[in-house]
Amino acid sequence: MQLNLKNPLVFFDLETTGTNIVTDRIVELCYVKVHPNGKEETKTYRINPGMPIPPVVTAIHGISDEDVKDCPSFKEIAKSLAAQIEGCDLAGYNSNRFDIPMLVEEFLRAGVDIDLRKRKFIDVQNIFHKMEQRTLVAAYKFYCEKTLENAHSAEADTIATYEVLKAQLDRYPELQNDVPFLAKFSSYGDHVDYAGRIVYNEKGVECINFGKHKGRPVVEVLESDPGYYGWILNGDFPLDTKKVFTEIKLRGFNK
Repeated sequence: MQLNLKNPLVFFDLETTGTNIVTDRIVELCYVKVHPNGKEETKTYRINPGMPIPPVVTAIHGISDEDVKDCPSFKEIAKSLAAQIEGCDLAGYNSNRFDIPMLVEEFLRAGVDIDLRKRKFIDVQNIFHKMEQRTLVAAYKFYCEKTLENAHSAEADTIATYEVLKAQLDRYPELQNDVPFLAKFSSYGDHVDYAGRIVYNEKGVECINFGKHKGRPVVEVLESDPGYYGWILNGDFPLDTKKVFTEIKLRGFNK
């Protein structure tokens, strides 16, 4: 099924040094950019993460320190990459929980303040889990009747994710071929920051989503617990999460 698009939709996948969006780094990024007219562009970057790739991680995606030693850093490609995805909606597999927060974190570390909050995010894994409860390899076999060769390479996973979404639209008539619908359907919760540490409640109020203050409005906690903001800024939290806390705090000062 041809995707019904108003904006270009970028399917992407990351291979990284690990799963911690604060301390780990990207080593490979691939995207397939699908235009409203059906034109497709594919690009893959190998990236020097500036830190060792653990052998246990290399065993998964096959990328070693030797493979990336002469590759550019993320900072060197950040502005070009931001321009390539400007005005695009984003799609991936487990992307809402990992790939998008990791990508935003890398942009912020590189000094590129890219704002994705007005974009639509489609997480094909969430659609799959709501419909069938499987993995990407199983999803590819189930929906596309193909075996996913070279799994855990960014390009193979990205292309498979794109094919799975099109097959999901063919299989489920209740899924609308509409990016806003798919973004809403594939989301889990209404996140304020990309990591989901702050969420909107049913009244649209920004609330903390972890720890001892879970469920409480951010503004209320910042007023009642003055040391909490400093703890966040000095803690092991994503830069984007700290940025959102700061924006909410400054908004209070402006009032």
